[in-house]
Amino acid sequence: MSAPPLLGASPRRGGGVLRHVAGKLGGAVAGVAAVVVLGFFLFRMIPGDPTVTMTRGRQVDEAQIAELRALHGYDRPIVEQFGKYVGGLLRGDMGTSLFYRRTVAELIGERVGPTLLLVGTSTLIAVTLGLWLGIRGAWRRDSLFDRTSTGVALLGWAMPAFWLGMLLSMVTGDLFPSGGMRFSSTPPGFWPQALDVAHHMVLPSLTLIAVVYAQYQLVMRSSLLEEMNADYLTTARAKGLRDDQVRRRHAVPNALLPTVTLVFLHIGLVVTGAITVETVYSWPGLGLLTYEALAGPDLPLLQGTFVVLAGSVIVMNVLADLLYQVLDPRVRAS
Repeated sequence: MSAPPLLGASPRRGGGVLRHVAGKLGGAVAGVAAVVVLGFFLFRMIPGDPTVTMTRGRQVDEAQIAELRALHGYDRPIVEQFGKYVGGLLRGDMGTSLFYRRTVAELIGERVGPTLLLVGTSTLIAVTLGLWLGIRGAWRRDSLFDRTSTGVALLGWAMPAFWLGMLLSMVTGDLFPSGGMRFSSTPPGFWPQALDVAHHMVLPSLTLIAVVYAQYQLVMRSSLLEEMNADYLTTARAKGLRDDQVRRRHAVPNALLPTVTLVFLHIGLVVTGAITVETVYSWPGLGLLTYEALAGPDLPLLQGTFVVLAGSVIVMNVLADLLYQVLDPRVRAS
């Protein structure tokens, strides 16, 4: 008779975790594949001829347009075009922009930095502000501070980003630049350039923060309110801990889990949501690049930005799920 397993041993737990991770990665790959298919066929439903983008501002006849269409394969069957597109993606080739006459990968590589700077800065401030307001509001439930901060958060959340962006531009006047990322007259050097970029980033960052932080505040407030009546907090108070110690050491860490998960889930959505803000402020990131490609229409560029933006949402969803496994021991044990 074989010996029973040792107490506390979990021989299948490691395999279960690996299966879970493999399942999530497989789901992410399937999601990216669906994005590729959707992006390819969806953008071909947009009215307009892509070859017109290439000939804009030039005098061309129908024969030349037909030649360009054949050169880029737009006269081929749609299934054949899709096969060529997927083959290029597998080789790392996203195609060539019809408007910029440069590779899509190169254009995306240039624009991803400004988007990450804007989204990263805005998300960091929004998370910090949302958590602080949510914790303070929950611990002082129904106080003037709680009602005011919640009302302001809901008001900002309800405002369309493009409308809020235009409003901030009108209200601030010439105090902050409302377009671009830097002035051409700024002298070279790290600090002058950095201050110029920060100056230009004030309005787009404020717009993103205003429409984002409310979600973190409301989730944190709700989570903390659920924890405040828990038995372990009563026990902590009975041991003589001060109210701020009970909040800081016990209630807040347990209430943070849903908010931390939301942060990762929402980062990808903030990246895609930056399209509106970047367009309003002419911020030279992926959002503005997507808008310019849509105005063409520039099909290769549209497909490339769509795959990158939608792929970021999928990746962040996977990271949020895996992080949830790490942070919550109850999930790991299940």
